[in-house]
Amino acid sequence: MEMRWIKYTLNFKRPAGTSRGVMNTKDTYLIELKADGKVGIGECGLLRGLSIDDRSSYEAMLNWLQNHLHLPEAVVFGELVEFPSIQCGLEMALLDLKSENHILFPSRFTEGKDKQPINGLIWMGDIDFMKSQIREKLDSGYKVLKMKIGANDFGSELDLLKQIREIASADELELRVDANGAFAVADARENLKRLAELEIHSIEQPIKAGKWEDMAELCINPPIPIALDEDLIGVFSSSHKRQLLEIVKPQYIILKPSLIGGFKRSEQWIQLAESMNIKWWVTSALESNIGLNAIAQWNYTLNNAMPSGLGTGGLFTNNFESPLSIKNGSLHFDPGISLQYGI
Repeated sequence: MEMRWIKYTLNFKRPAGTSRGVMNTKDTYLIELKADGKVGIGECGLLRGLSIDDRSSYEAMLNWLQNHLHLPEAVVFGELVEFPSIQCGLEMALLDLKSENHILFPSRFTEGKDKQPINGLIWMGDIDFMKSQIREKLDSGYKVLKMKIGANDFGSELDLLKQIREIASADELELRVDANGAFAVADARENLKRLAELEIHSIEQPIKAGKWEDMAELCINPPIPIALDEDLIGVFSSSHKRQLLEIVKPQYIILKPSLIGGFKRSEQWIQLAESMNIKWWVTSALESNIGLNAIAQWNYTLNNAMPSGLGTGGLFTNNFESPLSIKNGSLHFDPGISLQYGI
């Protein structure tokens, strides 16, 4: 088996705002495997400033992988344990190598016979920009919206959420919010109470990751359900995963395969969460259509009725052609369109 890796820079159509700053471009890494006349492609969805493997030795580890593919698979993945995005990209590429036409997880979804409900994402920006996104998503038929908060004045963000509620009740529209750790611990519970008045479905990562005891206190009878997101990043062993969930006892966890080590490692989180009656859903993390294609196929096989946080990569000007599309707030797969990644 031969391997090469390629660094690819995705360009945003418009600046993407989060509580951690504004992005104009996003670097990603692609792994291409060749064996027995077949080719497999996978994406290492590194996210600068958030991925635990965002470090100077990243490309050196890709070079190591290129030179050690002859080792047993378990040994290779063990060496990559602290590089979850590379684990994810390698897992995708190996699955793709065995697939036909990039169908890694055959299902009714990949046959074009079923769809997946997803949330519409409202990016941070000035209030007028966020309003325009909300109008666009509602007009497009979304039944679930997720709004990133924490970059503007909290009162202004509450006013915006109130305006959404005036348009659509909780029965008509599910509202999720993602604070990306923006709330101070001292303010968090009061902020959640104010959000609860608007019948918010849940909030992702209200306070910074790593504050397990503070998050545990917040998760006791919270005004709205709490979902862990960034707190899952960098938690590698099964015992450490169990410890986190047993201490914090969140209502939900958010699974981003590129940030937590791929599909099998995401399924470890799912098994642990379900054993503790913790619910979950899957979200993409600004992957190109190569990663999204694989993650969307895998997510369908999990049979989770909750709308996911997947998309189609429509944020970028130079993405790859993909069979994925969105209609009326659901993700669709067109088996007549093949993934194209000419690199």
